[in-house]
Amino acid sequence: MKILVQKFGGTSLSTAEARANVIEHIQDALNQEYKLVVVVSAMGRKGEPYATDTLLDLISKNGDCLPAREKDLLLCCGEFISAATLCSLLHANGIPAVALTGAQAGIQTNDDYGNAQIVSIVPNRILDLLDQGNVVIVAGFQGQTSSGDLTTLGRGGSDTSATALGAALKAEIVDIFTDVSGILTADPRIVEDAKPLDVVSYTEICNMAHLGAKVIHPRAVEMAMQAGIPVRVRSTFNKHPGTLVTHPEAMKQSGTLHDRFVTGIAHVPGISQIRVAAQEGAFDLQLRVFKAMARERISVDFINVNPSGVVYTVFDQETDRALKALAELGLTPLITSHCAKVSIVGGGMNGVPGIMATIVEALTDQDIQILQSADSNTTIWVLVQGEDMARAVRALHRKFNLHK
Repeated sequence: MKILVQKFGGTSLSTAEARANVIEHIQDALNQEYKLVVVVSAMGRKGEPYATDTLLDLISKNGDCLPAREKDLLLCCGEFISAATLCSLLHANGIPAVALTGAQAGIQTNDDYGNAQIVSIVPNRILDLLDQGNVVIVAGFQGQTSSGDLTTLGRGGSDTSATALGAALKAEIVDIFTDVSGILTADPRIVEDAKPLDVVSYTEICNMAHLGAKVIHPRAVEMAMQAGIPVRVRSTFNKHPGTLVTHPEAMKQSGTLHDRFVTGIAHVPGISQIRVAAQEGAFDLQLRVFKAMARERISVDFINVNPSGVVYTVFDQETDRALKALAELGLTPLITSHCAKVSIVGGGMNGVPGIMATIVEALTDQDIQILQSADSNTTIWVLVQGEDMARAVRALHRKFNLHK
């Protein structure tokens, strides 16, 4: 059975015009003789009636005391509405279709409400419905515990639903439809001449997604990578083939492997740098600091540990809690708030001399101060003042000729 999984996000379903494009993409896939599974998100963005954030806002205005289990029960409703609406449209266009909840599709999760992990998928019901000639529409972002409670998978959960179903069904490919024509070399709202990427490796896009690129969720990429299923990121609003995400070996075989050091520039705003100086002989400072952050469940990043102290970052909204925890230890850190993490991502950087020199030159030419840096085999991160973020992204994008 030749199976294709398509996922449509909230903007792809929010208007009648957008939904007409969805129907067209579904028909195109059927014309190519695919058996089709369609995963849907809740319609629209915050403020629109069925969006996830709108449902959350409803709770905040009505006591704001809903337990996590019941909150998941509510949040599943947005995807139910999308699945039923699309099912109606497909029948109206003469296309047999059946809508399933995540639970009915066989998605079982743990009971970490609000951020559940998929434990297993038993896709027998989907396979039976596909055999009968139906398009199977699955409500994304959700599953069910072993005891029958509904759960949600956290932000980007519909992407994760799609790639997980693709893996379980041994699909040929998973198409993630969004409002942009694939993965770009940078955020087009900041870099006007950002270019679409024809093909990227799982590792490259996973790094970009973790580091601020919001076009696909990193959990979804990791799941596709484990299963070895290619993913295409495409626009709902045109027929552009988009960006193929696959293994480097597949890129080589298809002749699409690009000899590039840098793939793209990503960014994350709203970060605070925390510097804690060590007193002479206080060799346990790092342990005390990071245990305090762990007790407060504060995620730390950009960590630099040395005999003179410790430097790390937290999100701006966590800064006050971090300061309070440090004050309880008798520590008075130096805080630099409203910073931004700018990341240079590329699978070809490892072992190449001069990459860091190029980064420093690009930012120095723009009088942008680097507050901190770190690197891995595929990524170099720099921390800059938030007001310098956009200029830094543009400068690095141009310096590495990503506009060409």
